[in-house]
Amino acid sequence: MKNFIYLFIIFFSLLTTKTFAQKNIMILKLSYGEVEIQLFPDKAPNHVKRFKELAESGKYDGVVFHRVIEGFMAQTGDVKFGNTNNSNFNLSLAGTGGSDLPNLKAEFTGVAHTRGILSAARSADPDSANSQFFICFDSAPHLDRQYSVFGKVIKGMEYVDMIKKGDPRTGAVPNPDKIISLKSK
Repeated sequence: MKNFIYLFIIFFSLLTTKTFAQKNIMILKLSYGEVEIQLFPDKAPNHVKRFKELAESGKYDGVVFHRVIEGFMAQTGDVKFGNTNNSNFNLSLAGTGGSDLPNLKAEFTGVAHTRGILSAARSADPDSANSQFFICFDSAPHLDRQYSVFGKVIKGMEYVDMIKKGDPRTGAVPNPDKIISLKSK
């Protein structure tokens, strides 16, 4: 009987661990392919919650990568002005908007900005992150402990690398790629 109880506990633990892990995996569909993202709720719980909330409600679907700098990062997530599916879409304003939800307080951690990291974009105010985020193409140590890291690409980074690059100085992209869909796995 004791062995049965131990086996049950082990089985239940494995099942709940897998379920928990899958709840924190997102699929970012680009025209080039699907990208798997592992979220870090233990590091930035409020940013993860917001990201999932906006993704699950379809707010990120159709949003352009408005600022993309070769060797640095690809920025997206302006659900107000950057969503091609909305009447408010305005490429010249993309990057200046957010969602209707309140801004988030910074959740800085020791997680380094390395290749594939997702981090919250913000203004000069550390507590101004809202809906925008970026994915690092390469290491960016100058961003460490300055921006809230909340996830990492674990599969499909080659598709992120294919995102159209913008002006080398500003990152502005005249004919940007967009998020086809963003959902939980």
